[in-house]
Amino acid sequence: MYEPIRTKSVHTMAGTTSSDFPHRSREEELDIQLAGHLAALLAATDELRALTPSDDLDAAAEALAARVARLRGGLPPVRSASGGGEEDVATLHRRAHALAGRALVVAASRADTASAILAAERMDAHAGVPLSA
Repeated sequence: MYEPIRTKSVHTMAGTTSSDFPHRSREEELDIQLAGHLAALLAATDELRALTPSDDLDAAAEALAARVARLRGGLPPVRSASGGGEEDVATLHRRAHALAGRALVVAASRADTASAILAAERMDAHAGVPLSA
């Protein structure tokens, strides 16, 4: 019914094999995604700490930094010394809540219980904040 393909795929570069470039496993890809989401959540947390300092945010920032470092093989995340700026507190809480949700999904898919618990705690912390300032 169908004629077999007799030519090389147009998607394969001439003179290369599939082993010419490194491949990452699904687990490695999920680690990279999770570290990215947690690092973004850490940045939002640092911005919130600059605007509204609290012991809860300080503890959350340290826990997030530790998780990101663990996922990146001990390399600590880059931290902002001051707030980024012009966003209001309610907007930052909404952004942090969304980032924590993304981190929770990836942590659950890679079965990382500690990261999932941390992300869920941050979702709860940011969900209880009034959304209008």
